[in-house]
Amino acid sequence: MSTNDNKNLSSTERIKMASDGLRGTLKQSLHDELTGALREDDQALVKFHGMYQQDDRDRREERSAKKLEWLYSYMLRLRLPGGFINSEQWIGMHNIAGEHATGVIKITTRQTIQLHGILKSHVKPTIQAFNTIHLDSISACGDVNRNVICAAHPKFSPLHEEIFAYAGKISQLGLPKTKAYYEIWLDEKPLHDTKEKEEVEKDPLYQDRYLPRKFKVAIAIPPNNDVDVFANDLGLIAIVENNKLIGFNIAAGGGLGATHGNAQTYPRLASMLGFVRGEENTLKAVLEVITIQRDYGNRSDRKLSRLKYTIDKMGVEAFKAELEKRCGFKLEEPKPYTFTRRHDDYGWHKNHEGKWYYTVFVENGRVLDDEKIALKTALLEVAKTGKANFRFTCNQNVIVSDIAQKDKKVVEKILQDFGVIAHTDNAGAVRKSAIACVAFNTCPLALAEAQRYMPTLITKIEPILAKHGLENDEISMRMTGCPNGCGRPYAAEIGFVGTAYGRYNLHLGGDREGFRLNKKYKENIDEPAILKELDELFEKYSKNKQAGETFGDFAVREKLVTI
Repeated sequence: MSTNDNKNLSSTERIKMASDGLRGTLKQSLHDELTGALREDDQALVKFHGMYQQDDRDRREERSAKKLEWLYSYMLRLRLPGGFINSEQWIGMHNIAGEHATGVIKITTRQTIQLHGILKSHVKPTIQAFNTIHLDSISACGDVNRNVICAAHPKFSPLHEEIFAYAGKISQLGLPKTKAYYEIWLDEKPLHDTKEKEEVEKDPLYQDRYLPRKFKVAIAIPPNNDVDVFANDLGLIAIVENNKLIGFNIAAGGGLGATHGNAQTYPRLASMLGFVRGEENTLKAVLEVITIQRDYGNRSDRKLSRLKYTIDKMGVEAFKAELEKRCGFKLEEPKPYTFTRRHDDYGWHKNHEGKWYYTVFVENGRVLDDEKIALKTALLEVAKTGKANFRFTCNQNVIVSDIAQKDKKVVEKILQDFGVIAHTDNAGAVRKSAIACVAFNTCPLALAEAQRYMPTLITKIEPILAKHGLENDEISMRMTGCPNGCGRPYAAEIGFVGTAYGRYNLHLGGDREGFRLNKKYKENIDEPAILKELDELFEKYSKNKQAGETFGDFAVREKLVTI
């Protein structure tokens, strides 16, 4: 049933509905050796299988001049609820990245990893190799529930494992029922009997049209908001009383994507709906928020199809009433909670069980060996000991985790010998809290650089911070190559949003805990202008800030931007 009036369906909607359970002509596309690309309709469908078709934008001009096809390849993203893998899986991932991709293991802001540069002939072997270590990419992209994220650091709560388990449960709840992934990539026998196929693949949640757009769920464990819970379509905030998890505050309608020059699009933080008690009711509420978006979301204009627009069109109270009607119970008033931080705690920490954790600084989430540090080799050596697990964070770092007291020295020596500890200790405060999206050279939406440029820009910003005595101030800076918000730039104290190559909008005024979005301060400025602006701003901040005041709060109090 469709309760919205979208009669003019977008082309993507038609492709999904005619796809035979997301199969399309993917098998035929894969066997076409005359091109590195997939057929046009299959490019939309392959996202549901966890990958995007991309090309090397650094080489577009050269290849076009030679009348060659663009250098197409694929980005594959794993489904890792809560961002956890064991040492055996890390070793497998390391080898797969070297054999089939560029070799770089990219940690994303959604607590998983993605590999870039996989040629079409390598896609199937890559997925099959991941399958042997019990990892998959189902629903990591596409108009479905994406990778479910959860607070990464177990030291913050003795209830971490109980809360963390919700990420897996919600991920399972939101998996499509189609067997297309298993047939196409893992060579499972297709279901030819129509009746059997209809029964096995009956999908009450997604039906044959899936969602109008991607759907993101985050689980926060106060006092840490490392997941940026309000930036998600659905945010769950764990409420703990007397050392017992009693339920979750539920917020809905977050999303940071926008389009330059289109005032109908905008970043938005989630609205608090209420409190839900117990596992059964929590999972029911999550499911029904998704069904409301399925039924009411905009299916004619993909730029206006995220849940945030659905909620703004319906109104928060009407949305909540519809949710309560579908759930069959009322939401309670939100319970009090406190967020005090969003960044990762680097270095060694011990949890309530006596296990040790080392949070490694990974600049912009790129795990590789370069002239500065052999980080990729170091983490492989740790994995080979079999004495640690790995937890990805939403700030693009990795926690070497769950280390027994007796094994700590072995792991510590590897981290020490490879310079990982020195690399983490010596990185500046702003660099450690920075986030950048992939952008060039692979993202087709990028207008400007991000992950390749952000480290250079920070190197130029650091002397300015030092000049004003701010080198230890953990000001959050985030950069994206376009306005779509993958690096969460609108939820930073300072956001850089790409407008053209070498140019960015400068945003100011976000807070450190994730309760407030920033606003545009300067438009379309280049590097010299960025550095000049920041020099003047940091001078004002250092001279006029109040005790304990953050840069974002200062920008708002001084009315540098109007929030």
